[in-house]
Amino acid sequence: MTASDAGSFDAVVYDFGGVFTASPFAALADMGRAAGLSASQAVELMFGPYDSDTDHPWHRAERGEVELVACRDEILELSGARGARLDLWDLFALMAERGSGVRDEVVEHTRRVRAHGVRTALLTNNVAELRPLWRPLVPLDELFDAVVDSSEVGMRKPTPRVYTLTLERLGVVAPHRAVFLDDWPGNVTAARAVGMAGIVVEDDPTGALRQVEDTLGLAPG
Repeated sequence: MTASDAGSFDAVVYDFGGVFTASPFAALADMGRAAGLSASQAVELMFGPYDSDTDHPWHRAERGEVELVACRDEILELSGARGARLDLWDLFALMAERGSGVRDEVVEHTRRVRAHGVRTALLTNNVAELRPLWRPLVPLDELFDAVVDSSEVGMRKPTPRVYTLTLERLGVVAPHRAVFLDDWPGNVTAARAVGMAGIVVEDDPTGALRQVEDTLGLAPG
């Protein structure tokens, strides 16, 4: 995408964790190394094959099909069978220890995008038990025209239908007129497959935000 695309987009769709807050994947990679696992092995055991939508306990929790406590127990069993111990509670504690506060620059960016007349949505893979924790972190009603939580709609990224549902809730008919941001490359690949423009958000979100601003023709913030 380039500045010449300005005016070609009606909507920007954002992930939550890894965009508005730090990604859990770096903390999980460190947990995995401590348990003698590679980063990819740790992700697959804790979060399942994250480029797919499967019957892994975390995927079922994100679809609202299983409670978080039961999900944690199943992950402990899965990792134990591999000779490692990966505990969701330990991951949450490590993330809290490192600080997972909201990135103010992303909040301000979203305000400017919406003020520019572009519709905005939040599309998050999340679990029901965490709603009281993450939803108050940002002013959802101010920042977004639509909020799609996987555990509420029973679908999760990278399922194609959850992207098109988000666009329907925004009133955006054509996927090619929407930009999608996510820290997990597989979710971005899936968005591109349905026709959206996709941007991978790195640990430092500055580059991704600049791409959106250039695309929309916004002056630098």
